[in-house]
Amino acid sequence: MTKKQAARNRPKFVVIGGGTGLPVILKSLKKQNADITAIVTVADDGGSSGVIRNYVNVVPPGDIRNVIVALSELPKINLDIFQYRFKSDDSFLAGHAIGNLIIAALSEMKSGIFSAVQELSEMMKVDGHIYPASNEPLVLHAEFTDGTQLAGESEITAAHKTIKRVWVEPTSWNAGQKPHAVQEAIDAILDADEIVLGPGSLFTSILPNLMISNIGDAVLKTKAEVVYICNIMTQKGETDHFTDSDHVAVLNRHLGQNFVDTVLVNTAKVPDNYMDYNRYDEYSTQVRSNFKGLRAQNCRVVSDNFLCLRDHGAFHDGDRVAQELFNVAGNPKACD
Repeated sequence: MTKKQAARNRPKFVVIGGGTGLPVILKSLKKQNADITAIVTVADDGGSSGVIRNYVNVVPPGDIRNVIVALSELPKINLDIFQYRFKSDDSFLAGHAIGNLIIAALSEMKSGIFSAVQELSEMMKVDGHIYPASNEPLVLHAEFTDGTQLAGESEITAAHKTIKRVWVEPTSWNAGQKPHAVQEAIDAILDADEIVLGPGSLFTSILPNLMISNIGDAVLKTKAEVVYICNIMTQKGETDHFTDSDHVAVLNRHLGQNFVDTVLVNTAKVPDNYMDYNRYDEYSTQVRSNFKGLRAQNCRVVSDNFLCLRDHGAFHDGDRVAQELFNVAGNPKACD
């Protein structure tokens, strides 16, 4: 078999999301030789990304930077330099990652984040495709069950209210424009074998992508299997007390129909007193399972021990998750 034939035979995964969970899955899919496209949220307003966004008219680069590193084939030393974050006593550059500054510079040079990421992907020897969910920075909006509304990811999560719905709008300097994804991202969704959502913050990492109308429409139209990797822990200010079924119900409600085909659910218990809730202060409790609720939404459930315990935190075991994603790709729900 030639290299071109091998490439054609690789299953096509489109992974949609943001945050720290996304690179873990991408690294493991890459190790198993998947054909990967990552569609990454552009609605982050915190940390170094938020500061850069406030001073420079560019999409916040943090999630994109981490995805580039996850799919890069450069030596570790190159990636360590790209990821290096200046110390807090470096007042001018305090807290900024070098990669964020490079992405911001390229965005200005290339007149947009999409072209910048494609250029940088070549420079960083990325195995796969990385598409920002939008070529323009977006602001996340939320309506809570008490009727109030807030704008901005950090403001929404800090409110610690029950979220009813979220949506995205352009920033003030792009007001009036309808958010949309580049055609390359839409084509990838429609041509995929499997769409992977998560793991990541439900309201602030996954849904901001799906609320871009042409992405949401493409996910509904695609013939690919749509797989949701349910979070292991609930998140304060977002999914307090949620079961796995509640997560899926929110996704389905936002797109107006039951579109999630398969859900990956962790069955291993996080040991009592293991979590360091001071260090991982965004987490609340372990997500409980409601298989009956998942079945009622026409979901196939793949349950297993996907838990990775390290540094007194609970994470997904990327290799185990990737293996199940490959299993699902070889046995789509429609063929059960």
